[in-house]
Amino acid sequence: MSGTDADAPPAGPDEDGTPGSGTSADAAAEREAREAAERAAVADVLAGGSGQPAQASIRRMAEHGVRPRHELGQNFLVDDNILGVIERLADLRADDVALEVGGGLGVLSEHLGARVAGLHVVELDRGLEEPLREALEPFPGAQLHFGDAVKVDYASYDPPPTVCVSNLPYNVAATVILRTVAELPTCDRWVAMVQKEVGERFAAPPGTKAYGAPSALAQLSCDVKVLRAVSRRIFSPVPNVDSVLLGLRRVRPPAPRPVRDLINAAFLHRRKVLAKSVSLGMPRDAQNARRDAIKLALEQVGLPLDVRAERVPALAFADLTRAIAATDGDDATVAAIDTWRSA
Repeated sequence: MSGTDADAPPAGPDEDGTPGSGTSADAAAEREAREAAERAAVADVLAGGSGQPAQASIRRMAEHGVRPRHELGQNFLVDDNILGVIERLADLRADDVALEVGGGLGVLSEHLGARVAGLHVVELDRGLEEPLREALEPFPGAQLHFGDAVKVDYASYDPPPTVCVSNLPYNVAATVILRTVAELPTCDRWVAMVQKEVGERFAAPPGTKAYGAPSALAQLSCDVKVLRAVSRRIFSPVPNVDSVLLGLRRVRPPAPRPVRDLINAAFLHRRKVLAKSVSLGMPRDAQNARRDAIKLALEQVGLPLDVRAERVPALAFADLTRAIAATDGDDATVAAIDTWRSA
């Protein structure tokens, strides 16, 4: 995404939440069987079924002729029981303005719309406009925004969101979470359905293999927890990966940009020591001087000179950024970090 922290260097398919597609004959057969079952379920709804009420997603797929689009990472919720779980975990209030990214068929949207004062729903697929507008029509406070979730201007939404609740498309999950944490200071809670590995990365403590740029960036401003595991069977199509509900609670305002920039640079070459990794982003003739300045700052904040980014807690990155800025005579950055830490 353009110019945001989610531009942190990719670390393979698990880092950004994109599930593997699988190419083996067994995987293809399993996918074909799932799709056949989904077609049968839709046909059953169209034929009147067994008289039992259909899950909202299945009903809307049947009524509107919708098929999930694999290339957009679409996995629709087809178990309405999860909606109450999400609601409780999000601690929704009547005066909340909710942001939902990836509206899909509008099942979560209408659940949110009935419980909050305002709702912004972001969706990329114009083919879902009819079922989404149907779901949102009863709620005057609901607004539908069509666009790419990694490019839309969240800060322009009026009224501004106070809570983010989403079944996030796997391929944009990390990006959306980091953008909204950084760009929506009014938002103080997140409950997001994400790939299990992505959720574990966000909540990972320093010194663990899963700890990376997303972990540090989120933990600068939020308490982050994996709230609960979710069965893959609540989705259509059934994904090849496990999911979790990830929760964030804001404890500090969005971090100053220089702190976030340092984190991205520090994890750019995560196998190298931090001073080396950060200095590699400088012009070649300035790298030695920058590496020396970073080592001095590391010493000042009590970190080992050979420390790697994966062992540095989120708030220590703020201390390190401040020390580097003080050495550089960057009074504006020093003041910004001091103000942020005292907020």
